[in-house]
Amino acid sequence: MRTITLAAATLMLAAGGAADAKRIYQYRDASGVLHFTDRKPPDATRDVRETLVRVENQPIVDLVTSDAGTTRRLMFRNRLAGPVELEVAFGTLENMVSEPESPVRVVLAPQRETPVATLRPAQVGQTSRYSLGYKAVPGDPAAKPRLDYGYGVPLGGTKYEIHQGFGGRFSHDDPQSFHAVDLAADEGTPVVAARTGVVMQIEEDFEGSGLDAERFGARANHIRILHEDGTMAVYAHLKLESVNVGVGQYVREGQQIGLSGNTGFSSGPHLHFAVQINAGLELRTIPFRFADLDIPDTTARGSPQPAQ
Repeated sequence: MRTITLAAATLMLAAGGAADAKRIYQYRDASGVLHFTDRKPPDATRDVRETLVRVENQPIVDLVTSDAGTTRRLMFRNRLAGPVELEVAFGTLENMVSEPESPVRVVLAPQRETPVATLRPAQVGQTSRYSLGYKAVPGDPAAKPRLDYGYGVPLGGTKYEIHQGFGGRFSHDDPQSFHAVDLAADEGTPVVAARTGVVMQIEEDFEGSGLDAERFGARANHIRILHEDGTMAVYAHLKLESVNVGVGQYVREGQQIGLSGNTGFSSGPHLHFAVQINAGLELRTIPFRFADLDIPDTTARGSPQPAQ
C-alpha cells in the first residue's frame, strides 16, 4: 500500500521504487535543430549520441487532489488503457470526515480521472490531519473469462519448446505466475500477440537480469494486453526498448508486438507468457491452452529448468 500523509496543505508521497536504464538520444536534424529524445531516430540520422540514464518504476495510478473551501476532493488518474481496481483506506482521520467511509473500493476507467472520496473538517477552524493508503490492481474483478479459448503461440517461427510450465518450481509458485509458461527464445525473437486485444500497459525501459528476486523480481520488461472477456495476457522479459506497439493500440492475434529478451528475474533469454485476471485486488493467473501446442503439467513432478 502506498501511504499518503497530509498535514495542513503539505502532501508527502512515499518514495518511488528502484531505478533502471533508459536510452536518451541526442542528434541534429537536417535543419540543424538539436534534439534530445527517448525515441530512437531514423537509421539514416548521422552523429547520434546515445546515453543510458536511470528511470523509475512507474505507478499505474496517480492521486489528484482539488480543494473547494474546506473540502478536499480525492481523485485517481488511471494510467493504463484498461480498467484498474482501487481500494483506498484512511488511517488517521483527525477532525476529518470522509465520504464515503473508509475503505473505498472502485474500478477506475481507462486513462481517466475518477472521483473517489471527499474529506471535510468535522469542526471548521481546528487543525485537521489525515493519512491514507491505497492499492491498485490491473483488471476488472467482474470479468468473465472465456476458458475454452485456444491461444496462438506468442513467438514467431514454427518450432517451440516450453522450459517451464504450470506450477514450475523455479518461479511459477505464486498466484501471479502459477499458470504461466516459459518458452525458450533467443534474444531478439519476434514476440506476437497470442490473442486479439488492446495494449493496456507497456514497460520497456529496464535493463539487466539475474536471480536476485528482490532486485530483479519487478524489473522485467513486459506488455499487458486486455482481451474482450476481461482477461489480460502478460508477455515478459522483453528486450530493452523493443516494443513496437503503443498503449491503447488494438492488436490482432499474430501481430508482432516486441522482441524477446532477458530482463528481470531470469537465468537466460526466454518469453514468460501468462493469462491473468483480477480476483478482487489480487492478480492471479488462470489455466489456458494453446491451440497448437501442448503445455506440460509440472505441478506434480517438478519443473524443468528455465531457458539458459
